[in-house]
Amino acid sequence: MVYVLRLFVLWCVAAGFVHVYVHAQVQTGYISIDCGSQENFNYVDLDTRISYTSDDSFINTGVNRNISSEYAYPNNPMLPQPLSDLRTFPQGNKNCYTLRPNGGKNSLNLIRATFMYGNYDGQDKLPEFDLYLGVNLWLSVKFINASDVVTTEIVHLALKDTISICLINTGKGVPLISGLELRPLDKSIYDIDDEISGSLVLFQRFDMGYVNGTGRYTDDMYDRIWSPYTSPSWDSLRTSIEIDVSGDGYRAPNEVMQTAATPKNGTESLEFSWSTSDSNAQFYIYMYFADLVRKNQTREFNVSWNESPLFGNVRPRVYRASTFYNSKALVGSEHKISIGRSGSGNVPPILNAVEIYRVQEFSDSASLSRDDDAIDDIRTTYKVSRNWVGDPCGPKNYSWEGVLCNYTISNPPQIISLNLSTSALTGQIAASIGNLSSLETLDLSNNSLTGPIPEFLENLQLLKFLDLRGNQLSGYVPQSLLDRSRTRLLTLRVDSQNLCDSGSCQTKKKKVVVPIVASLVSVFVVLLLLIIIWRIKRKGKTGKENANEEGRALESNNKQFTYAEVVNITNNFDTAIGKGGFGTVYLGHLKNGSQVAVKLLSTKSSQGYKEFQNEAELLMRVHHRNLVSFVGYSHNDNKMALVYEFMANGNLKSYISDRSVHPLTWEMRLKIAIDAAQDFGLSKGLPDDHTTHILTNVTGTTGYLDPEYRRSHNLNEKSDVYSFGIVLLELITGQPAIIKNKDHIHIMHYVGPHLEQGDITSIIDEQMGDDYNLDSVWKAIEISVACTRSMSTQRMTMSEVLTGLKMCLEMELARGSRNKTNYVGQKMAVLKMDHSPEVCSMDFDLMTGISGR
Repeated sequence: MVYVLRLFVLWCVAAGFVHVYVHAQVQTGYISIDCGSQENFNYVDLDTRISYTSDDSFINTGVNRNISSEYAYPNNPMLPQPLSDLRTFPQGNKNCYTLRPNGGKNSLNLIRATFMYGNYDGQDKLPEFDLYLGVNLWLSVKFINASDVVTTEIVHLALKDTISICLINTGKGVPLISGLELRPLDKSIYDIDDEISGSLVLFQRFDMGYVNGTGRYTDDMYDRIWSPYTSPSWDSLRTSIEIDVSGDGYRAPNEVMQTAATPKNGTESLEFSWSTSDSNAQFYIYMYFADLVRKNQTREFNVSWNESPLFGNVRPRVYRASTFYNSKALVGSEHKISIGRSGSGNVPPILNAVEIYRVQEFSDSASLSRDDDAIDDIRTTYKVSRNWVGDPCGPKNYSWEGVLCNYTISNPPQIISLNLSTSALTGQIAASIGNLSSLETLDLSNNSLTGPIPEFLENLQLLKFLDLRGNQLSGYVPQSLLDRSRTRLLTLRVDSQNLCDSGSCQTKKKKVVVPIVASLVSVFVVLLLLIIIWRIKRKGKTGKENANEEGRALESNNKQFTYAEVVNITNNFDTAIGKGGFGTVYLGHLKNGSQVAVKLLSTKSSQGYKEFQNEAELLMRVHHRNLVSFVGYSHNDNKMALVYEFMANGNLKSYISDRSVHPLTWEMRLKIAIDAAQDFGLSKGLPDDHTTHILTNVTGTTGYLDPEYRRSHNLNEKSDVYSFGIVLLELITGQPAIIKNKDHIHIMHYVGPHLEQGDITSIIDEQMGDDYNLDSVWKAIEISVACTRSMSTQRMTMSEVLTGLKMCLEMELARGSRNKTNYVGQKMAVLKMDHSPEVCSMDFDLMTGISGR
């Protein structure tokens, strides 16, 4: 249950009868922000004599707005200046102010936030949003009407040198704020039970027995707002004599302590009560006493709560303040305070003022301090332009962009994933990254990082995924990372110059076979797309293509081997490792020891010399990290051979189908899919800016060809999308595009009937067991279905695919590494897949090509 002060008198304070000098003495450590005021605007409020500043030095996001003239001055002459404008946050789900209290860590502070909608946007639609202090909910902000002023205060012990006040967009309107204030407090006051983890949110603060007070007083060093309060059954006492508050740490303002309430009937008790809908609500009450009458009398009384003793034999001192409070929280939904004269007292009880606070328990922990310090250093080092404010992991589900965290009950959240890809990073890899000891995923790709690949990355023992591609890093990957990659404990992506896998560096490090994702991603369609582009470019050349090219020498920077050398490389064609439409593929060894695969054109091949030569020319001209590297060729008379790098670990298709190897996790499959999705879209290289499709003949791998091409021979960007959808289905099911049983079954025919029954567990690769987030897999299936629609106009774009896959990965990472669920037999929503014959490409006459990496 949330309680909020909604008394307009809180801001209606008396105009300047107090010298500025007085308030200047008590403003030490004050932070007073007029949210939404113009940049670098500072002023002294004429009513409170408090110095206010604009919020541009406390936050980098948001838009400054003014309230509607209907609610502004002069139509509302009593409106305090800080409420005339506001800051709104239409962008981002989390926007945070950063406050730096003078006392730093472990300082006690009163923080006040004020909100007024004022129909600033002319929509007359009241927003709702959440206010967080750090990673914990402080208040759900709701307005009664456009002129409603919502004010909330909290007494909070700073856990670090800065305090984050965050506004969270909950989908019910744009968050806003009018004012934010911090007042340092003496650490000896506002005590609560040490066993309670939380802060005190103000429920009510009353100046008892007085209705003419201004509410805010210049001699209140804590700048509290006191609401006048009285009752028909009370009399008011008042004195002009100054009250001594020096012995009381709470130091209520003099004008508040100079008035008091007492029961009209001297024999009765002074009572007040409040109620809540939350039977577990916890309250602390702070009661202020000072006797205002100097006579020969005894004022002594007892204080009870719900008929139970709270304070006994209270004797307020004359003209001297004292404060009483409960040491244990008052728990319940109904609360009644009774102040009754005790046996020795001969005059009625009094009460000068009271503060009632509700305990706001903070159950969520801030990020691990080591991680917090490390990520803050990373932000500073790279000058990250993202909205990295507040806690990097919290509130939960609102972590920083590019940051994923692991949340457990017993430990603070820890950063497990950092994605700074394409973030314009420069300089060396920050050493503070090595302090993120729980890091499982690190993506620094596509930046301008320089310097060596640091050895401290070896110390990240939980790291499962590392992407350093697209930088200008020097040196080689540390050996232990290569070893972990070889044993499939780490998915490693680096540029070729950072891998010690050639003879030039064998003297420095032992050569290893690195099964990096580039080697795993057997995106069969990449080759198809590259062939498309190559042939498009050839269309723009002369009509040489129509001539008989047999016998033409190949122009290339790749090595040309003699046939005798090919015989020697293959040890006289001793070891056959595969067979295709062109002929047999043999294992070979170059002079430097490198293993190669040699494809030899067979005289019995169903695909002729011209196609074989076309493939060679394509490989000479096109280089891609998801394709095997082309080493060279042999072209002697009618004996032709192509020499490729040998991928010892095979391609993704063979890797998934091999049940004897360590299975790929769902997380790894998603990362492979994301990497492949970033490489797709190659058919966008059309002849000119006005071309929407191309008309050409292509060849490709069985099962991946866009069915729309088979009907119209038109290719466009959505042709890529279809092919990718098939690859995604392979990753999900572990089945090939063409499943070879008694008959050849297309993968869409295989999964379609299951999806129409809402049964997805039957098609998920059994090698993954139950170690995956079912919602994540389901969303990936939805993406694959949307990619393989029969009409290209109904398919997703590749950018939409990539966004969806990243969401799948976030869902999977949020699950945690040990949260397994038995999904057997679990049903999902029915999903209709277009698996009609014309959609499932099985035209074997169109298919040829080599495997990608």
